[in-house]
Amino acid sequence: MTMRARTRAAGRVRARRRLGSRAARARAAANAALLLIAVAFAVPLVWLVLASVDTEADLRVRMPSSVTGENFGAVLTDEITFTPMLNSLLLCGGATAVTVVCAALAAYPLSRHPAGWGRPYLLTILFTTCLPITAMMVPVYGLFVQVELIDTLYGTGLFLAASQLPFSIWLMKNFMDSVPMTLEEAAWTDGASGAQTLLRVVLPLMGPGLTVVTIYTFIQLWGNFFVPFMLILSPELLPASVSIFTFFGNYGSVVYGQLAAFSMLYSAPVLALYLLIARRLGGGFALGGSVKG
Repeated sequence: MTMRARTRAAGRVRARRRLGSRAARARAAANAALLLIAVAFAVPLVWLVLASVDTEADLRVRMPSSVTGENFGAVLTDEITFTPMLNSLLLCGGATAVTVVCAALAAYPLSRHPAGWGRPYLLTILFTTCLPITAMMVPVYGLFVQVELIDTLYGTGLFLAASQLPFSIWLMKNFMDSVPMTLEEAAWTDGASGAQTLLRVVLPLMGPGLTVVTIYTFIQLWGNFFVPFMLILSPELLPASVSIFTFFGNYGSVVYGQLAAFSMLYSAPVLALYLLIARRLGGGFALGGSVKG
């Protein structure tokens, strides 16, 4: 091997080493950033768990001197937890059901009968999701007073469902587009109506899509504070997202242990919903044997 060839080979080796060291530094930087993000998310959760079993909890993340269930015992009452949680389940569960049903009915013609106005209509729907809910609450409050829906769970639930409907329609339509039209055409050939096709063919095949829309809608409604705070006046009708104010006393004093215990209980329904139906998220369209060429 000549001297020039050796020099070129050595240069290539050095270049590969430099590239390898740069890639290693880039991976290390990315891992450090991901670790920082994970810590930023994990620290509040760790504080929540530790503070819920500490009677002397404060804003510091520390191990309790003695593990106790006094905080849970203090909040597990009808006034603090059970009644607000029941109100939240009725309010958010009913609004989620209305949103999912209306979104499916609205998305079906948009997906299966495309027209010239379909895209502008969908863009309008997407634009309405950008409107801040706080900008609409003053006229909505006045309207609710006029139609006597103020301080009612069903009226508040209808408004919550309407506020979540635009994005739910957009999501539902995208999932519905993935269901093959050939299956519906086969059902029509057998004499099925449009409603029967939607209920017995399309919706069963888009189970993961329905799951995503349901979970997303319920989570958004479950954590909504401003709407029920404005539209519900009676203390006995307040949902848990609003009744959490009971843990904030005068002059900035906060009962951190009981607040953490209530937060753990408040998060339980969302986690239970996810665990019950998350297995469907990994599913797809079971089309094996459904379409015969």
